Amino acid sequence: MLWEINVVSSVTSSEAEVCSSVVVLLLQAVSSPYTYSVPSDMRVGLGSIVRVPLRSRTVLGVVWYNSLYIGDNWKLRPIEYVFDCPPLSREMCEFIKWVANYTFSSMGLVARMVVSALSETEKMEEKIQFTGILPRIHTAARLRVLNEIKDGKIWGKRNLMLASQVSSYVIDGLKEQGVVKKIFEVASPVVESPNPNFFLPTLDQNQKDVVEQIMPLCSTGFSVSLISGVTGSGKTEVYLEIISSVLRLGKQVLILLPEISLASAILDRFQKRFGVKPAEWHSSLSAGMREKIWRQIAQGTISVVVGVRSALFLPFKKLGIIVIDEEHDISYKQEDGILYNARDMSIVRGKIESFPVILVSATPSIESRVNGLSGRYHFFHLSTRYHNSALPHLRVIDMRDQAVERGKFLSLEMLNSIRNTLERDEQALLFLNRRGYAPLTLCQVCGHRLKCPYCSCWLVEHRFRKKLHCHQCGYVEAYPQSCAACGTSGKMIACGPGVERIAEEVRDYFPLARISILSSDLDGGIKKLRLQLEAIAKGEFDIIIGTQLVAKGHNFPRMSLVGVVDGDLGLANADLRSSERTFQLLSQVTGRAGRFGLKSIGLIQAYQPIHPVMQALISGDADSFYESEIRARKEVGLPPFGRLAAVIVSGKKCQEVEKYAYNLKEKAPMSSDIVVFGPAEAPLFMVRGFYRFRLLIHGKRHSNLQKFFAYMYDNTPKKSNSLRVQFDMDPQSFL
Repeated sequence: MLWEINVVSSVTSSEAEVCSSVVVLLLQAVSSPYTYSVPSDMRVGLGSIVRVPLRSRTVLGVVWYNSLYIGDNWKLRPIEYVFDCPPLSREMCEFIKWVANYTFSSMGLVARMVVSALSETEKMEEKIQFTGILPRIHTAARLRVLNEIKDGKIWGKRNLMLASQVSSYVIDGLKEQGVVKKIFEVASPVVESPNPNFFLPTLDQNQKDVVEQIMPLCSTGFSVSLISGVTGSGKTEVYLEIISSVLRLGKQVLILLPEISLASAILDRFQKRFGVKPAEWHSSLSAGMREKIWRQIAQGTISVVVGVRSALFLPFKKLGIIVIDEEHDISYKQEDGILYNARDMSIVRGKIESFPVILVSATPSIESRVNGLSGRYHFFHLSTRYHNSALPHLRVIDMRDQAVERGKFLSLEMLNSIRNTLERDEQALLFLNRRGYAPLTLCQVCGHRLKCPYCSCWLVEHRFRKKLHCHQCGYVEAYPQSCAACGTSGKMIACGPGVERIAEEVRDYFPLARISILSSDLDGGIKKLRLQLEAIAKGEFDIIIGTQLVAKGHNFPRMSLVGVVDGDLGLANADLRSSERTFQLLSQVTGRAGRFGLKSIGLIQAYQPIHPVMQALISGDADSFYESEIRARKEVGLPPFGRLAAVIVSGKKCQEVEKYAYNLKEKAPMSSDIVVFGPAEAPLFMVRGFYRFRLLIHGKRHSNLQKFFAYMYDNTPKKSNSLRVQFDMDPQSFL
């Protein structure tokens, strides 16, 4: 049914009469598409983006399929407007449907992600030009128009009316006589076309071997390749070379990044290889630029896009490959709205549209590594750094044995290493994955803790701003001078370190050092961040203190020391992936050192120095770590050897939320392959004023958890409109 559409026209054949109404998928959370009539002078087809009436307003929609409506068309409301842009392809419509079914979401809301860049009130000004034909009758008004257009200049209709002091009726009359013609101006390209032969890099033998094996896959349809390798092994150069072969085939390219902070490095390396920068896609773009880029992608004008996860839903005309850099990164999972994983959905899109997908990571996810080892993916590994640069020598500092001054967090060994690094005129990076000054502020007299009024989490002090922030909902309040509970002044103390507090400590020890703090809440946004990264690469800072923002993708030539302030931080999470993520994060951040030949070291402060993650890091034996994690998951049927789905019920009334969560659990069908855990209060029990209960559905590898949940949901008494139910397939967060 979905694909049974012919182009609708205004001809009067019986076929056209059947197609004189179409079903339109509204970009809303509606239960089903709506049927609309097609005006006789309008042409629409599958995927046409239209504006239609809905009750007392107009909304956007996508023509989904031919209507089987056999009543009188005059009873249907007509389509009001067809957007002047290419329609969505059949494959894109199929992708929308697949994502909606997999994530248990409305197709209309998924489709909205595809066309979100379009302005709902598209205003395409008509452009006209003189044809050389003179009008049959010369009136004063027509002569004024001719005097303006005789040089062949292209005019906007409204501007021509003003310049000639005539009405629209005069212009339309000249158009009917062929004196002027309507034309479509092609917008200037946002970026120039890349040249695959601009600069041909020198690859080492390992890189050449990988390129030669993957290149043939670029012209043979769908495939998935996983490129892993130690940090600094030249994975980016490998996939840029593969991209060059796709561009030579006349296809478009999408490079996905987990965070826009990584774009600067990729843009520069892309420009060096291809002579121009690619188009960018992220939330910091203006609405006008987003729409311009969207249209040029749909028209095929833009060849290469570098973007964050939302770029996956851009309507490429001839997409030939998707590269997912840092494929293991949790940021590829969207945690609000449509809960999708851009890495996994990229593979689905590649399958539907028959093109290759390349996953890239120094520390692949367990799921991708298992798929690589099992042969489902083509698996390639770069075992040495480019130009044989040495990996940093890693060492764990046992903080149980360190005499650290109260209120300080850096060990003597860490401080001495920083001092030695600065004496060599080299750079040091201190890593702590915690924003702000301190994660907790409390009263020293009564013990009162400063908590977000809307969320179950502590307020984080940002001392430079003299504010307390909630990192869940964005709530901000001024730093208090006295305790709200007991009224005592001057007794509020900070507990624990954030990057700002580490910077304060470093300034005390190294007052002459040039210090840069990098975190995602940096004032000035993406522009300021890029300037900071450029300055670091040029050696304008001595000590860099940062969160996971600096843990991956950046090349700093003068960096020879990486110090991890709290290596145990991620291991405390009650999460099946806590060890995996800690290993990945610390491997990535320590890999920032020594990438340009400098002798380098990585120091990890930890209170669990014999933890398997720490031992795997200092031994450099990633294979043993992965084998242990894979074996543990396989024994209990956790992903990728089983399936998980989370159900989150939330609402303003705690008892109502809890009752509905239990009602859902009671309606779970009997199954030998699937079990439901919970409900239980979520670790983050309240977010933005909503109470939250979680259920966890665990099934065997081929279990249909969507169908299982659909049965639960459909058989549970209808919930009130004040409750919200989220289905999270393949959850990455368990908070």
